[in-house]
Amino acid sequence: MAEITASLVKELRERTGAGMMECKKALTENAGDIQAAADWLRKTGLAKADKKASRVAAEGRIAMAQDAGKAVLVEINSETDFVAKDANFLAFTEAVARIALGAADIDALKAAKLPSGESVEEARSALIAKVGENVQVRRMARIDSADTIGAYVHGGRIGVLVEVKGGNAELARGLAMHIAAMNPPYISPAHVPADFVAREKEIALAQVKDSGKPAEILEKMISGKIAKTLNEISLTGQPYVLDTNQTVEAALKAAGGAQVVAFARLAVGEGIEKQADDFASEVMKQAGLA
Repeated sequence: MAEITASLVKELRERTGAGMMECKKALTENAGDIQAAADWLRKTGLAKADKKASRVAAEGRIAMAQDAGKAVLVEINSETDFVAKDANFLAFTEAVARIALGAADIDALKAAKLPSGESVEEARSALIAKVGENVQVRRMARIDSADTIGAYVHGGRIGVLVEVKGGNAELARGLAMHIAAMNPPYISPAHVPADFVAREKEIALAQVKDSGKPAEILEKMISGKIAKTLNEISLTGQPYVLDTNQTVEAALKAAGGAQVVAFARLAVGEGIEKQADDFASEVMKQAGLA
């Protein structure tokens, strides 16, 4: 059996990212064989990762990568904002985003190989062992196009891709920033579903039907209300965040009649039901008082 020296423990720790005591135990269990110890730690880490898989991961980061004619966003979640800022977590998200440029969907991404030779899923499990939290590669959005693609990530929390026909890279990035800030559900009023428009008309009619005004005036009032609502929820109808004196539609016209073809917006934790921690109850439970 090889001697378990401090330098051997240090080497294993640097290689695996595991804690000092775990590394010492791994070397002891494997007769000082550093490769066997690294494998043992990985197996142990994977077991720990499985136990953490049911915990809610609603924090994290949106990572972005862009290459000629391609751009991708990936949402990778952690349990806490603290881990979302960890160097290991950040390195993982950047590596996954670069690989995502060649992945068709989230399942293909999880199976894709990183430069280290590990699959994304294998690296995710190893990361869980390092950071001690559940980590999930949740979803991705991509745009492949010969048109101009704007990409923007705000604080690692919100990411946007937008495809623009005409215009230039500066306009596309500005539109991506606008979408990040305003979160419009639709590109233009023409893209709003017909059933939504019909429902809004019904509501507007109920609001003005007892006003005593002539039918033609009521029609104009209803049309005005509908137009206002559709502009508020449409990208092109909103005041442009980079120049609120004009709408996005006006900015597109000023750029030679550019058109927004598509966009995608991801926000960290969107749609995940977060757990409300009751720390007082948890302490009482652990103390046997509840």
